[in-house]
Amino acid sequence: MALPVATLVLAFLECVPPMTRLMVAFFCSGFAALLCQIIWQRMLGVFAGSDTVSAALVVGAFLAGLGLGSIIGAKLADRLSPHRALLGFALCEAGVAVCALLSKFFLYDLIAMGLAESVEQPAAIFALCFAGLVIPTTMMGASLPLLARAVATDLATVASRIGTLYSLNTLGAGLGALIGGWFIVGSLGFVAALIFAAGLDLIAAALALTLLPGLSRAVPPPPERRAAAPTEPFGGLALWCLLVFLSGYVIVALEIIWVRMLGQVGQYHAYLFPTVLGVFLLADGLGMSLAARMVRHMPDPRPAFFLTQGAGFVLGVALLGMLWWLMGVAPLSDVMAVDFDRFGQREIMISTAIIVAVVAPPSFVIGMTFPFVQRAVQQDLASVGARVGWVQLANILGNAAGSIATGLLTFHLFGTMGTLLLLAILSLLLLGFWVMQARASRPATLALGGLTALIALAIPGNQAFWSRMHGLPADTESAWGEDRSGIAFWRERGEGQGRAPGRFFIMGHGQGFVPFLDTHILLGMLGPMIHPDPQRVLTIGVGSGGTPYGATVNPATREIRSIELIKPVLDALEEIARERPASGVAALVADRRVSLEYGDGRRALTRGAGLYDVIEADAIRPQSSHSGLLYSAEFLEQVRGRLAPGGLYVQWAPTWRVVDTFAAAFPHAVLLRPVNVMIGSDQPIPLDQPALLAALRRPDITAFARRGNPEAADLTKLVDGEVTVWTPETPRVAAPLTDMFPRDEFFLNHAQLNTWAPRR
Repeated sequence: MALPVATLVLAFLECVPPMTRLMVAFFCSGFAALLCQIIWQRMLGVFAGSDTVSAALVVGAFLAGLGLGSIIGAKLADRLSPHRALLGFALCEAGVAVCALLSKFFLYDLIAMGLAESVEQPAAIFALCFAGLVIPTTMMGASLPLLARAVATDLATVASRIGTLYSLNTLGAGLGALIGGWFIVGSLGFVAALIFAAGLDLIAAALALTLLPGLSRAVPPPPERRAAAPTEPFGGLALWCLLVFLSGYVIVALEIIWVRMLGQVGQYHAYLFPTVLGVFLLADGLGMSLAARMVRHMPDPRPAFFLTQGAGFVLGVALLGMLWWLMGVAPLSDVMAVDFDRFGQREIMISTAIIVAVVAPPSFVIGMTFPFVQRAVQQDLASVGARVGWVQLANILGNAAGSIATGLLTFHLFGTMGTLLLLAILSLLLLGFWVMQARASRPATLALGGLTALIALAIPGNQAFWSRMHGLPADTESAWGEDRSGIAFWRERGEGQGRAPGRFFIMGHGQGFVPFLDTHILLGMLGPMIHPDPQRVLTIGVGSGGTPYGATVNPATREIRSIELIKPVLDALEEIARERPASGVAALVADRRVSLEYGDGRRALTRGAGLYDVIEADAIRPQSSHSGLLYSAEFLEQVRGRLAPGGLYVQWAPTWRVVDTFAAAFPHAVLLRPVNVMIGSDQPIPLDQPALLAALRRPDITAFARRGNPEAADLTKLVDGEVTVWTPETPRVAAPLTDMFPRDEFFLNHAQLNTWAPRR
């Protein structure tokens, strides 16, 4: 049976033109590569951490592997016949498939979980991430030069062919980000998604192998040596590599700005980054596809390159400015303002439409530059692979520089608007270079240069920009901060908000209030009040400060360590404390037992010495990106490992899946309602509900709560409901939330179980 099926498949493929088969193969390759990238970054994020420095190290390691592959491909491709080059491409795809299948064991089991406790230095983190990614990313980086060598049969069509193939690869990558992020990962989990990606790589390899019989086995002769330098009518390869480097820097830096601003609009749910990346890549690929057809009849590609590069930047910034203005006016302010949760289907549809409107047009225009560059540099069939490889390397280096410099340096030093100003200056330099080179294009180039200069002059300051994004009314007190780790903004109640406390925003969505909410204060109080001797306390997440403040309730506690992923949160709290010395924030900041630290909470569990009597997590909402790292069974096992004998772990329980995972991790567990808080321990939990309620009514405890919030109500109403108790004899279900399948984080794929609705 297998033989007739194989015969039918081969007969069908014979009817498909060779170039079409290659296009499908490279499309599958791009789809699989982005799917793998998303998952590999997540796996290594468990090891390196979720903060921006660690994320940049992982991205840098990924790009370093791609760059190494480009160098190897550039050096190797032109020494091969088309037959061997295509065979090399097929072997690379098969190799990536094998790496995808083995990556969970190597990247997660061995590196992320096995070495997390022993590696702390950034250089060592980068080295291990690079070691984990170098083999598959090198093969990914080498694939384009090898494929370019295989299809280079005619100098007149080589730029068009390479542009078309790369556009299909980019379109595949865009769909890999979109379909992978929205459907595959959330529905199948990371391991099954990697198996799917490996299957696509094997399809790409198989399609390439079907073309081998028709390809030449002869190696093209090397270019003739000339006494004079080779003709470079549009500039040398080194010049174009520099231009491509700068272009790659600008587009990736602009992409990072898109993610930061659109993350504010979309509240950084798990689908947001794949959407921004997918829309960017799809539009980029469509732009390449159009330009690949244009270059066939283009005598000089230089004007097109500079005009599309400059126009793409102008268009991108203009659309960002328009969105910034629209966020403050109806009807957009009525549904997408930071005061509202934006995890509903309507809000996600609106934010997705905004992403398409802001990201797609400039990405399409800038994507057109790639075929123009190939038209400029491809002057000899004997060096096609090398030139593709070096240009690709320049683009990767520009991408890496844009990612690292923007994410780690310019955001930190100059903020978002300062970064945008630097990009405007860089775009002006690129346009100015072309003005100096070609007077014939001056009118259009000068017009773009004028628009870029106007943009540079019109860019608002960071405070004005983020104040409008957070709906700050006039004459309203605020505190804020921005650096590479993110944005925090506290806005005192404005007109029409009555006596409501001021909202505290972190990365665009409300994470608490100042004065504190009763629930946040109580969450911090529970562990130190129930534990008989809470000497050492760790709180994961600071937020508006309510939970760490609650943890100071017991005078017997001598050390309270609080970890916050977004450093400007700590800066904003310091500013509030200075302005309001009688507030709960001021009491928290002044308490010498409290250490407010910037860092990754999960990484803090795996590094450092000592055990804690109480660990508490004022965790982010389960719909937020990377929330699965703080609700998974593996995280809870790490928590158990840092608890002293009889120690307590206290955590908000937003969904039934969180409850089931928590109960599966701890032999003794308690669920307090209606506040929905879980308490877990390795030993019986000394909870006496009547005694707890009596303690919460004591005058000193009431005064403590009202220091944090003068309007604090009766805290007993939060914990006087039904108490559910698990003992070692209580039946459990398997933990539904794991590092490899964070179902709550992908809430659209599992919406029916994402609330506190009664179980079915």
